[in-house]
Amino acid sequence: MNAHSGNEADLWSRIRRGFQMPELRTDLAQAQLSWYLARPEYVQRMTERSKLYLYHIVEALEARNMPTELALLPFIESAYNPQALSVAQAAGMWQFIPGTGRSYNLKQNMFLDERRDVLASTNAALDYLTKLHEMFGDWRLALAAYNWGEGNVLRAIARNRKAGRPTDYLSLKIPKETRHYVPKLQAVKDIIAQPEKYGLTLPSIPDHPYFVTVTTTRDIDVAIAAQLAGLSVDAFRALNPSFSKPVILGATQPQILLPFENAQMFEQGLKTYQGLLSSWTTYTVTKRERTAVLATKIGVDPATLVAVNKIPAGMRLKPGSTVLIPKAEDDEDISAHIAQNAVFALEPDVPDTRKMLIRVRRHETIAAFAKRYRVSVAQVQAWNHTKRTKLAPGQMVMLHVPISKKSTIVKAKLRARPLPAANKLTARTVKLKAQTPAIKHKAKIKPIKAPKTKANSSLPARKIASN
Repeated sequence: MNAHSGNEADLWSRIRRGFQMPELRTDLAQAQLSWYLARPEYVQRMTERSKLYLYHIVEALEARNMPTELALLPFIESAYNPQALSVAQAAGMWQFIPGTGRSYNLKQNMFLDERRDVLASTNAALDYLTKLHEMFGDWRLALAAYNWGEGNVLRAIARNRKAGRPTDYLSLKIPKETRHYVPKLQAVKDIIAQPEKYGLTLPSIPDHPYFVTVTTTRDIDVAIAAQLAGLSVDAFRALNPSFSKPVILGATQPQILLPFENAQMFEQGLKTYQGLLSSWTTYTVTKRERTAVLATKIGVDPATLVAVNKIPAGMRLKPGSTVLIPKAEDDEDISAHIAQNAVFALEPDVPDTRKMLIRVRRHETIAAFAKRYRVSVAQVQAWNHTKRTKLAPGQMVMLHVPISKKSTIVKAKLRARPLPAANKLTARTVKLKAQTPAIKHKAKIKPIKAPKTKANSSLPARKIASN
């Protein structure tokens, strides 16, 4: 492994100074330490990978006065791989399952998965951990709940209390994975605390920010963004793993992370760049059909359609599904289409929705019906296989709604999240404007500030992690 720097100003030293959790000296913790020590190459890969993200996480922890041991948790969760995906569909460095991610405001749609976003997922994870610590008053129990779910831990505590047994972490009856979870963190902590004791060395990580943010309001291809920043696509995606498609939507006001020098290069490149920033647009399927048939109809290579949209073999697309396709020269940006239709998120069909039949009110138009349930007219038309704009009194209309909101739908009292108006799609830190005679752009670099928010303890949260 690389030589460990003796520089006491590096980030590892700062992490050591922030340790707050009590030591866990058990046979299982020693066994986990032995496991890591037998795999020095694995330890090296993890620590090298963490160099991109660790400073930001330590800053965020210190801003909340939280133990810096928690900066080591992604080693356990994902080996510091923001692209990690478990069999339970937990994603990102912090391994959020879809439901918990939504509870902590991590956007998940066909273009973006903030469970993989370095800034958003870290903020959500620290919110969740803060809530768990406030709930249990003990970091070991909080970590067990992060892995197993707070409901399970509460029930385990209740069982012990009823039986007259202690209710601390070591006394609870918990699954094997959770029983190994805190000892794993202790093992990594031991390695970081004294690597030389175990014949290991850590890569030097300077105690200063690795990246800054840039925000765009125009669609831009990932490949072009990487090119303008002087990075390979892989290096660009390592800092920006939340972008699920080859295009980044300006309408979402995305925060693009770049090393400071590359952010300056990106700024200069935008000023002189000519031509289209994005080569992709979207197409909404109007009827159920196979991908090969659809590709022929819209003049797209079938292999490209399947690969870019990750369509399973043999799957037929449903009416209303949105797919990404190559853009013709005269096509508008996707963000322009979104703004024009005041629809913020283009999302594919998701499994946690249910079809409900809703009775139309007297003199209610399809536009009024769509407004009442906070969906678009196009969605209502697609779900009901119609292009009509008028509805008959008493007519039953199909609506796709989250399962969790079924009861309120039945009572015709659905309160879905409203869609933002087109005029709210404004820039925050970078403005990309077309100018004549050539297309020129301006960019502003923004440093990262550690979040200071706390968790909303009323949010339901449950997490399943795998290693």
